[in-house]
Amino acid sequence: MKSLIVNSLASAAVLFISVVEGQVVADPHRFDEAIEAFEAADRKSMPRKGDVLFLGSSSIRRWDTAAAFKGIDSINRGFGGSQTSDCIYFFDRIVTPYEPSVIVFYEGDNDISAGKTVEQVFNDFQTFYGLVREKLPDTKIVYIPIKPSIKRAQLWPLMHLVNQLIYVRSQKSPHLYYADIATPMLDTGMPPSKSLFANDGLHLSDEGNELWAGIVRPVLEKGLSDN
Repeated sequence: MKSLIVNSLASAAVLFISVVEGQVVADPHRFDEAIEAFEAADRKSMPRKGDVLFLGSSSIRRWDTAAAFKGIDSINRGFGGSQTSDCIYFFDRIVTPYEPSVIVFYEGDNDISAGKTVEQVFNDFQTFYGLVREKLPDTKIVYIPIKPSIKRAQLWPLMHLVNQLIYVRSQKSPHLYYADIATPMLDTGMPPSKSLFANDGLHLSDEGNELWAGIVRPVLEKGLSDN
């Protein structure tokens, strides 16, 4: 096994990456502190079972989902820099305890940026989906596709392929909903409008978050209303 150390300037942290049988594997323990903070918050006030769970990377963490989705009881468990594999690893600590009615899920952005292949990212999503179906059979998933961004414009073709694979899967899976934020973000072409992003060209601005909320809400409401 060959180990690589990747310096992440964006997070000022050190990310340990291993290459195992040609696959890039991120060490989930880099998030131990963040997960422990979630658990500490739960011990103080455990969210009600059946609420909507917003789960994913910094696009979820930085989003004021309580304000964006007023009238919908929800929990935000975004942890910046995370990948789909991290949500799999910590599933029984940050998903199962809440027994959510719907999971609004955003991952894949950092996966592709870290060098994972389209196949690996899609397979990781399949694994996550399988865990939900096995452990929380009544829970729906609203998938937010990987967003096009200014900073990662060169990776968009790979990200788009992941999105297409999951879209096709959603058409065959009654518990999986696809909230297409990507198409309207590209109304002005690629790269997307600067107005949708913070200064880093990666994370969303208030305008970007408003666009997402307008697209995600009706899909989420459909998931909540479907039996």
